[in-house]
Amino acid sequence: MTPLLQIEEPQAAPQPAPEWKAFMAMGFRPLYLAGCLWAALSVALWVYAPQWLRGQLGGVVWHAHEMLWAFVATIAVGFLLTAAGNWTGRNPLAGKPLAALCALWCLARIAFLLPGMPALVLGAAAELLFFAGAAAALGRVIYATRSRRNYGLPLLLLGLTVADGLYLWAAWQGDYGLLMQRFYAGLLCMAIIALLIARRVVPFFAMRAVAGLDIPMLGGSGPWQLGASGLALVCLLLGWQSGLALGLAVAGLLTLWQLLAWKPWAVRKVPLLWVLYVGHAGLALGLLVAAAQAAGWVLRLAWPVHVMGVLGFAVLIMGMVTRTALGHLGRPLRSDASMVAAYGLVIAAAVLRLLALWPTALSLAALHASALAWVLGFGLYLWRFTPWLVRPRAYQAGQGAIPIRRR
Repeated sequence: MTPLLQIEEPQAAPQPAPEWKAFMAMGFRPLYLAGCLWAALSVALWVYAPQWLRGQLGGVVWHAHEMLWAFVATIAVGFLLTAAGNWTGRNPLAGKPLAALCALWCLARIAFLLPGMPALVLGAAAELLFFAGAAAALGRVIYATRSRRNYGLPLLLLGLTVADGLYLWAAWQGDYGLLMQRFYAGLLCMAIIALLIARRVVPFFAMRAVAGLDIPMLGGSGPWQLGASGLALVCLLLGWQSGLALGLAVAGLLTLWQLLAWKPWAVRKVPLLWVLYVGHAGLALGLLVAAAQAAGWVLRLAWPVHVMGVLGFAVLIMGMVTRTALGHLGRPLRSDASMVAAYGLVIAAAVLRLLALWPTALSLAALHASALAWVLGFGLYLWRFTPWLVRPRAYQAGQGAIPIRRR
């Protein structure tokens, strides 16, 4: 008997095959993927298999370096190379030049894991060329188009490059005290970049996502916030602890005030936004803890480093690599369960890592649990976004349909 009615589920739009040209079309694609993958792998190595770390940097020196420059700063480079295209109308890097930049980054990661001074020199040269090349590409489009409000960004990226070089030079010399000062300088350069980016994009994202939300841009406080951060950096290099503490405290308080002005309660139901607010709060708290440490109230440098680095930068990054990737990939600006789970896991990793700093019988267990949550969080991001990052951009048309065409 021939059926009179047949009901079938609608067919999903076919996914295009991965495409090298699409993957190298914009900086965020390879660098978000590389940075997040290395975040998971390097922490797993550091916590669960430290015996495999036989490079010249070794131990905590390698861990600190890879977290700041190979993870946090790499994601920042990916963001800036992508955002500069919107700010200037010109894509700073794509195709073979972008692939060459990524190859330098990969070479540095491998070299820093190999024993011997030649490997350290090779890794340092590759990494410094990576950051200097990114700064040059960024500066080329910003200065050529006279995008004056962005003139400082290539210089900040160069500052991060110089701090990296000085850190590696101190590691070569074996001067631990100087090495930590230079690591802290890199951390503050990265904080200034993060404050600049957040001040610009978070209110924009929030007002687009929440109907009727009006957020003041607080342009008047911006120079004070960045000036205080810059003062802290100068005082750090001069060894003036009182000035360092003052600059950090002012920057931290202004960042908290800015966060409250952004009306956090209004975004509580939008995961793509509240994760950015949590990360921004972590950055503000990290600046204040750093001020307390500079003033002698907090004895261990590990506290401000991990508050700022894990609760601040890492949570901000998880929010940025989802929200900005969705936008640039042409996907709906909505979080799914895997993204929210990734947010929760990275926040849990931050809290557990801070608990591990307390000298108790549970410190080691908290450290291992933190590492597991961290790896799972970034693993979820990679699982969700890698198939999109390596394929051509999706284009939305109509209600809910996302037909895909090649560029």
